[in-house]
Amino acid sequence: MSKQLEKKLNTLEILRHSTAHILASAILEMFPEAQFAIGPAIENGFYYDFDLPRTLIPEDLPILEEKMKKIIQANYPFEYAEISVQEALKKFEDSKQPYKIQLIKKLIQKGEAKVSIYKTGKFIDLCKGPHLDSTGEIKTEAFKLTKISGAYWQGNEKNKMLQRIYGTVFNSQKELKKHLQLLAEAEKRDHRKLGKELEFFMISEEIGKGLPLWLPKGAFIRKKLEDYMYELERKNGYDFVYTPMLTHENLYKKSGHLSHYRADMYNPIEIEGENYYLKPMNCPHHHMIYKNKPMSYRNLPLRLADFSPLHRFERSGVLSGLIRARTFSQNDAHIYCSKDQVNNELDKVLSLFQKVYQDFKIQDYWFRLSLPDIEDKEKYGDISNQKLWKQSTEYARTALENSGEKFKEITGEAAFYGPKIDVQLKNVLGKEDTLATIQVDLYSPERFDIEFINSEGKKERPIIIHRSIMGSFDRFFAFLVEKYAGAFPLWLSPQQIAIIPVSEKFEDYGETLKKDLLAADIRVSIFKQNDSLGKKIREAEKQKIPYMLIIGEKERENKTVTLRKRNEKKQEKLSLSELIQKIQQEIKEKK
Repeated sequence: MSKQLEKKLNTLEILRHSTAHILASAILEMFPEAQFAIGPAIENGFYYDFDLPRTLIPEDLPILEEKMKKIIQANYPFEYAEISVQEALKKFEDSKQPYKIQLIKKLIQKGEAKVSIYKTGKFIDLCKGPHLDSTGEIKTEAFKLTKISGAYWQGNEKNKMLQRIYGTVFNSQKELKKHLQLLAEAEKRDHRKLGKELEFFMISEEIGKGLPLWLPKGAFIRKKLEDYMYELERKNGYDFVYTPMLTHENLYKKSGHLSHYRADMYNPIEIEGENYYLKPMNCPHHHMIYKNKPMSYRNLPLRLADFSPLHRFERSGVLSGLIRARTFSQNDAHIYCSKDQVNNELDKVLSLFQKVYQDFKIQDYWFRLSLPDIEDKEKYGDISNQKLWKQSTEYARTALENSGEKFKEITGEAAFYGPKIDVQLKNVLGKEDTLATIQVDLYSPERFDIEFINSEGKKERPIIIHRSIMGSFDRFFAFLVEKYAGAFPLWLSPQQIAIIPVSEKFEDYGETLKKDLLAADIRVSIFKQNDSLGKKIREAEKQKIPYMLIIGEKERENKTVTLRKRNEKKQEKLSLSELIQKIQQEIKEKK
């Protein structure tokens, strides 16, 4: 990141944090008894959490915006003061602000003697800052309150549900307008919205939060994703395995997951006096499969792939359709190889990434080399052998350099057992997201005492490459829904052709076409509803079916079809054989 861009981002962060305080000032005017939680700047905006005497409604947002504009026009200074924690405690006790009191008491426990506060008009906040000099520096036409949602205090579902107001602010009205257009497009593409409209998946409160039900259309596409990866990986030398959903706690003690990952695992299930956990990852299980028999250098590389379901305890506040769910299946694999093989194996893995993303028309992605932060003792402190970290990092860096792909290095994002190559891209909101990952692991072979007999007859530790090209099938599906706006390409669509008779007297011809198309392995249905032609076409487009066959008197007489592509008015006359050839070619080429 250039220093100029970094400075611009820091300036925007200050602008957004300051606007969050102005929102809080407006809330104080509207609800004098309001209790304030936190209000940080976030990517592309800000939010503030409140405990209010009534539930907010969308109509409240323009009222609050008008109050914010008046506060901006009043040009109140952001007044900074540093006071003792005891003085701060009394100040917020007097103003009956329990959430600020909790934060101050935590600071006292940490041994803090002083805290900083900011005053904006009548509003006083516990805050590190920094802020703008005054409210007048914000342009009244360059901010917008965007939505209201619920948020548990400190992200814990055991705490009270607060009301969160989101907003965004930029340096100019032009930038704001551009961002709001992006938000509108992102809302149309949201996989949760399209998933419901197109009947891809559902989530039932009776079944549980974060536990999606795949409906027939969504299940079909997901199966196509799995079949695609199964065939591709099988051709590239992967062996498929299945691993159990429950695992004895001893395995996770050995792997280090209980000490590093416990907060993201479900509570143990006691069976006959012993603790078992729902499986959150496959790696330790694959290590045990490797250890099932003595291994020679002749057995390497060993590539184990696994699509088994995983379960992770995601807090309800962060659940988001299929992107953040409590159960999912990874496109998971582990490669066990010698030091002489690791560079070649990493090159092959990166080539697989390129192949998959090319087939799915995914562009504008880049790689991130995620490295450890050695100062973070909580995450990396128990890995005493820094030589292993240096070596595994060098393997990953060399692979990226050899691939010719663009990448950047980020400290503190490595897994607790090794550096990662993360695949990064921008989601529909323009926010950076991690889609998939590769990890180079010299740590687990030590913990699991994994070895093989090398060509000299001596014991040697293999290197483990963890890799997940699609990430999880669930998350990858959600990404594709948003990328394609629900309009999946022909080869992935659950329904490829809609036969639309102009009237019911041509349905017999439609049935003949359907039979021949099904025989050619093309997915097709007939629209027999008693509606006008225009309404049938609109319904097919609403369902995002790639092709429509319009059939009437001329088509029946000439044994032809009139082909119309999704979202296009242009029509094409074809014979049945020409149609089948065209469709099969498009499927083959994954157009």
